[in-house]
Amino acid sequence: MGHIESAHRPERLSVEQRMVEGIRVVSLRGEIDHDVQDVLSQALLGESAAGPSRIVADLSEVTFMDSSGINVFVAAYQQVSDADGWVRIAGAQESVLRVLHLVGVDTLIPCHPTTEQALAT
Repeated sequence: MGHIESAHRPERLSVEQRMVEGIRVVSLRGEIDHDVQDVLSQALLGESAAGPSRIVADLSEVTFMDSSGINVFVAAYQQVSDADGWVRIAGAQESVLRVLHLVGVDTLIPCHPTTEQALAT
């Protein structure tokens, strides 16, 4: 299990990763904004293997996300899709889910109520 934190403000975003049947589950906790977009990008794409990446981003403990996070998710989606992989979002709180709906990310990246549902799809 890996753990990544922002060097500038570690309380802002923490990341834990685990593998579940060949799918990388990235659990995020805190706020996603411009200050942590590099941490988020590294968490989603930093461990890309030779084969297709399959990623579930667990946002159940993310309390805020701005356009910086949206941009990172879209870039991750494009990169893994080009390599026959996929990204799914799980457990987004209402405030984060609203942002995903407003900008249409949920039409590009499937959003699921739980990590278990995202893994089972």
